[in-house]
Amino acid sequence: MTTHVPELRLSDFTQGSEAERARFQHDLFAGLQRWGFVILGDHNVPTGLLDAAYRMSADLFALPDAVKLASARGLRGYIPFGAEHAKDSRSPDLKAFWQIGREPTPAALEVEPLPANVWPSGLAGFQETFQSLYDALDGTGRLLLSALAPSLGLPGDWFDSRVRYGPSILRLLHYPPVSADAPPGAVRSAAHEDINLLTILVAARGAGLQLRDQDGAWIPVETEPGKLIVDTGDMMARLTNGVIGATTHRVVNPEGPNVSRYSMPFFLHPQSDLSLAALPSCQAERRPEPDITAGEFLAQRLREIGLA
Repeated sequence: MTTHVPELRLSDFTQGSEAERARFQHDLFAGLQRWGFVILGDHNVPTGLLDAAYRMSADLFALPDAVKLASARGLRGYIPFGAEHAKDSRSPDLKAFWQIGREPTPAALEVEPLPANVWPSGLAGFQETFQSLYDALDGTGRLLLSALAPSLGLPGDWFDSRVRYGPSILRLLHYPPVSADAPPGAVRSAAHEDINLLTILVAARGAGLQLRDQDGAWIPVETEPGKLIVDTGDMMARLTNGVIGATTHRVVNPEGPNVSRYSMPFFLHPQSDLSLAALPSCQAERRPEPDITAGEFLAQRLREIGLA
């Protein structure tokens, strides 16, 4: 049995033969069932865009704290160091981040009450770069959902109308060097499961991401720059009644040089009115959990991690 997260080529699904598309769909479903994670290569997000985004992210977090704090608007813009903690952890995560959401266009606002984004001043090209990255990762997520849908007994386009205007978030993360006075037991990101349907993580600049395997072992999740790491969150686990779970993962403190780590996860959320009741094809797996909407579930989890 493999001890490594499987790596797939998105081009097999978008440009491949019928057999390659079918194999991609099978391997995506199997990988998410077994690991909760897959690594994605040959995807549709330009490498140059990823490189530019990481350069700009480092420039952003190098700004003075007063400048960043002036750009804090609820859950948009800057979220200061130590504000978030894992659901079952009392210690703050050792990170700060900047959040970018879906643009509140008139069409989107008819479906979802999206807040306005906040953009830093003085960083040329920042807004254009990260709007482009948001759109590219959003498109990748929708492709993955269309590939996954048939394995769940759904039409390939089932997710499209349910995520089109969802409150998905692109989070720019900075884990600074761990200080000597960090709270006892605090880590860069304590063990947790993601909240949403799918997370698409641009391969981080710096090691530390680990998943907890089905036998309880912690396994590093690493890949080269330019590739994407995909995992499933609690909303997917709820919707599929555990057929696809949400794998616990964490970011540990550095064992080598105590340097900054930068990361960029895209959290793909469905629209808030979507019911997370178990899909018909998944109801035999176990007794379904009580019905809840995606919006209600998100609000509950934000309170649990200190962001609401």
